[in-house]
Amino acid sequence: RNKKDMFTASSNTIKTIAAVIWITGAITLGIKSSSLLIQATEISPELPWVWIAVLTGLVIGAIKTKYLFTRLCYKNLNRIDELKQPKLWQCYRPQFFIFLFLMISLGAYMSRIAEGNYFMLIDVAIVDLSIATALFGSSLCFWRKQ
Repeated sequence: RNKKDMFTASSNTIKTIAAVIWITGAITLGIKSSSLLIQATEISPELPWVWIAVLTGLVIGAIKTKYLFTRLCYKNLNRIDELKQPKLWQCYRPQFFIFLFLMISLGAYMSRIAEGNYFMLIDVAIVDLSIATALFGSSLCFWRKQ
């Protein structure tokens, strides 16, 4: 095998890499939102906002799944199918990785500034949980499309 073909892979392999990245994001954000909600509960266990935040994050996430993330997921899977000689790094476009880096950085910053502030913890947890829910929900695309 020559050097040019060394990173070439099947479309299914590229889709599997894309699925792993997608689901890793969902798991990571699910854990992060849980941690933020636990911190909020430790600050004010008597307030009901944690449960409202969970419900809100799940509902917003379901809406994002239906109207945005599923469409984006199928669009990416179709793009992978059209690649002539898929390379391992082509599981997403370069813009996706730039956006991902920016979102991770922004999320980390938001979590840091929310520390110790009950309502900011709730707000960031809603954002994280809604994205985690949308990632999980739309990940079904990977299994349907293979």
